[in-house]
Amino acid sequence: MSNLKMKEAALIYLDRSGGLQKFIDDCKFYNDSKQSYAVYRFSILINPSDIVELDAELGNYILHQPLKAAQVFQSVCFIAVKTLSLIGQLQTEAQINIVLKLTHLPPLRSYSLDLCEFPLDYASQRFYMMQGIVIAMTTVTKYTQGARFLCSDEACPLSKGFEYIRVHVPGATESATVRNDFLCNLCSSSLQEDRKFRVLGDKQIVEIITAKALHAFKGYSNNQPFRFQSLTIFLRDESVSKMNIGNEYKIIGIPTCVRTSQTAVCIEANSIISCNPEVPSGISDNFRYLLSLTSSSCWKFTAILANIFASQIVPPGTYNLLKLCLLMSLVQTSDRNKELKDCLDILIMTSDTLLVDRLLNFSIKLVPRGIRHPVSTEIFPTLSRNKYGTGAVSIQAGSALLAKGGICFIGDLASHKKDKLEQLQSVVESRSITVYIPGKKFGDDINQQMTFPVQCSFWSFVDMDSSSRRNMQKTNTLIGRMDCSLIPANLVEAFGLLINCNESSCCYPLISTVQHTLKKAIDPEELLYVASKKFTTEDFEKLLAFAKNLNVEFSLEAERMIHGYYLASRRIRTDSISGSKLSASALKYLVSLAEAHARLNLRNKVLKEDVLIAALLFETSLTLKYGATVFCVAPNAVFPFELYNEEYLEQRDIYLNQCQQQLQQFIATYGPGTAIFTSDE
Repeated sequence: MSNLKMKEAALIYLDRSGGLQKFIDDCKFYNDSKQSYAVYRFSILINPSDIVELDAELGNYILHQPLKAAQVFQSVCFIAVKTLSLIGQLQTEAQINIVLKLTHLPPLRSYSLDLCEFPLDYASQRFYMMQGIVIAMTTVTKYTQGARFLCSDEACPLSKGFEYIRVHVPGATESATVRNDFLCNLCSSSLQEDRKFRVLGDKQIVEIITAKALHAFKGYSNNQPFRFQSLTIFLRDESVSKMNIGNEYKIIGIPTCVRTSQTAVCIEANSIISCNPEVPSGISDNFRYLLSLTSSSCWKFTAILANIFASQIVPPGTYNLLKLCLLMSLVQTSDRNKELKDCLDILIMTSDTLLVDRLLNFSIKLVPRGIRHPVSTEIFPTLSRNKYGTGAVSIQAGSALLAKGGICFIGDLASHKKDKLEQLQSVVESRSITVYIPGKKFGDDINQQMTFPVQCSFWSFVDMDSSSRRNMQKTNTLIGRMDCSLIPANLVEAFGLLINCNESSCCYPLISTVQHTLKKAIDPEELLYVASKKFTTEDFEKLLAFAKNLNVEFSLEAERMIHGYYLASRRIRTDSISGSKLSASALKYLVSLAEAHARLNLRNKVLKEDVLIAALLFETSLTLKYGATVFCVAPNAVFPFELYNEEYLEQRDIYLNQCQQQLQQFIATYGPGTAIFTSDE
């Protein structure tokens, strides 16, 4: 009676939810098809909340005994087919394969599977929710959804018909569905598969890790030993190709134990939900107060941010230009599973690699997807054989795809081999990577290729004091141009920003840095400055999380100025022999810089003042790459004075206003509409 009651509840739910009508439409497809089927597969969407409210016993059955619950729906659907004459060819209930797809699970701890907790429960055969980032995936292969078997004894009544139907169930291997040692229940003769009725489906295997495991790629572990292990997810049929490398997902599935060369816990995926974290509601009170104090200027707030940023690593007032660029790159990141269009790549030329390395390593920890590339691994995807013996090729993410929406810090460029640098240049220019899969090597007849978007910003540096650098140093004839001969010229050009961090210059006084380093060596946890106490690392994390989610748009004045500067700069850096030194992507970098400065100011509108900072940073970078031009910008144009107090901030504003006038004059002289432009330009 209990089983009958659940069947009635299942029928009522199908009718109320619209599932019955979908089932009838699917039956019509099968009935109209000229193909003969041994197995008819139906996917039924289940909302656990609705079905528990309708019938608690059936809801409990679905959540805790999903395989048996599928049999209840199988019986209901078979009766519906026969009663309504929906499929003429259907003969037995075993021919119906029901897959229950859950919309969600109850938000209770007992339904959550934490990838950091061991041992994992894989014996209960019920649904769990887990969350993780995709770090590897295989190519799509086939598996047996269902098969028809017949008794080999022709005299046996079961040598005909559709009594022996085997279908895939969660956790089953291919050999559990199809093999040659099945026996007839009636006469004990061997069963033989009727191969023309075999039904194939698509299968893909992905590996995920918990987001907590990304701490291992940030270069620190809070002085606590920890380990992480990837979890294998089996995707089938409509779930195939719904997950992308680098994205984070919530997965509803049934844990199971798969025995290969070693026993492994896997998940048979049922439903996949893309993860989008909540947008932060605001910033700290100290930053809010600072913003109100500097509201009269479009430049003071970001100047103070750069001045006090990373005071745990370097003294306030040092490396301000680099710190401003790092903050601008950080606010152009994204926590969401969407395309990141506004990357800001940074290449730093420095003689103090240790300090710069610490500064960059500190900065990437402020965003969820800040990845420090381990030297022992690959930056871009690599291929390996799938350990589950499915014949598919496994594509491992690499640091760049794992840093999706964030920052990939790849260390010293000179430490990478020539072929890797060429690959990096290609990726930075195209923002994609193509993986070639040789068929012969991996047991396939044809070669394949897969292209992945690379949606992260790259940070790197070059050691100016390395021995190879000193031996190769050349004399520059162009004013302002930096010798970058250690790195391929095309790669240097591909980076959006080239920054010179020379600690011996007036911008980076040595004494304060040495004192800071010595004090930190004595007491690493001590907060040496008032700024470190008022504006903590957590405050900067909140600020960046809030700022990067702001939707910004250009004012008309800013849009005209940025296009005017781009065209003017492109014009004066064009010659008849080599053409323009500015690529088409230069305008995208300018736009990204201006947007970043507006976001860092916590504004939704990009103003001409933001364009000025973008132009000064970009022109400084161009000068280092190609030498100075008519629009001559000082190396310290963005921070011409040391920021001691309000008076120095006022002097900086006056200086930047003068730069604004020079930029407008430069655009008026060389920009669009001037006499030096041809009609084509």
